[in-house]
Amino acid sequence: MRYDNVRLHKEMYNEGELSQVLEARDPNDQYYGTSMEGLDAFQRQLKRFDIKVRGSGSDTVEKFFKTAESTVLFPEFAARAVKQGLDEATVLPSIAAIITEIEGKDYRSITSSTSETNGKDKLPASNISIDPELTRITQQGRMLVGSYEALRFQRIDLFSVALRQIGALIAHAQMSNAVSVLLNARSANILSTKDIALDHRGILEFGSKFDIYEMNTLLVSNDVMFKLLATPDFGNIEGITYNKGGFCPLTGARIIRSAALPLNTLIGLDKRFALEMVQVKGIHVEHEKLINRQFERAVISTSTGFSKIYKDAVKVLRT
Repeated sequence: MRYDNVRLHKEMYNEGELSQVLEARDPNDQYYGTSMEGLDAFQRQLKRFDIKVRGSGSDTVEKFFKTAESTVLFPEFAARAVKQGLDEATVLPSIAAIITEIEGKDYRSITSSTSETNGKDKLPASNISIDPELTRITQQGRMLVGSYEALRFQRIDLFSVALRQIGALIAHAQMSNAVSVLLNARSANILSTKDIALDHRGILEFGSKFDIYEMNTLLVSNDVMFKLLATPDFGNIEGITYNKGGFCPLTGARIIRSAALPLNTLIGLDKRFALEMVQVKGIHVEHEKLINRQFERAVISTSTGFSKIYKDAVKVLRT
């Protein structure tokens, strides 16, 4: 079936992610050697309805709503823009030992509060003791603000900036949840800087507390990053910046600044063994509300959870 013969309807969202549903009906491999090669099934639908989403020729939002079929594409566009913003902002792949992706149907119920699964069952049995913790799945999301009438004449590329910002806010919420798990008072190894200075020597000493693990990642709060860069031994290191972080040349640990950490806090971890991230696949968009132009009521969200794998692979330093 060619892309221009696919019948679009909102029930497609009940079958799974729209991109995958479209790909099943309109496979990419039939476009090898044509002008459509390099476009995925969703992008071919944008071309079919002549919807330009970026550049100087970007259309306005109302272009999606010219026909009943083209309207079906809008929730997927929103989800893609949010995912782009999330991927650009997140640092979770740099701190998680494993990211477990599941389908929404794998959980009997996921609500806007929480659902739980026992962490003891997540890993295969072995002679090594896995620290048992609950993986609490929570939704992080934002509601679109503004009516369709207010947004219909906005250019799509400008509207996508707002959607990417939603993704960035979701990334911060996910990071806050991850930090809460790492700082869990029941299992956190918390040290004080009474005996450890906040300089090269102190960071080396902090790293030495890891015993059989290694401190290869260092999360720091905003104020701690400022203090580190203000000390001569860190401030003179090439490649370390306030926004981008860098690598400690003595320990080799990657330094990541995050506003999700409380003030005066450093978290050292062995990225290989410290944290598991569980996420429900995809960005959840209330597609029916968007299709029905109820923008001001539509929530865009993700569902994720975190748990420690080995608690001794994480240590906290309070300044």
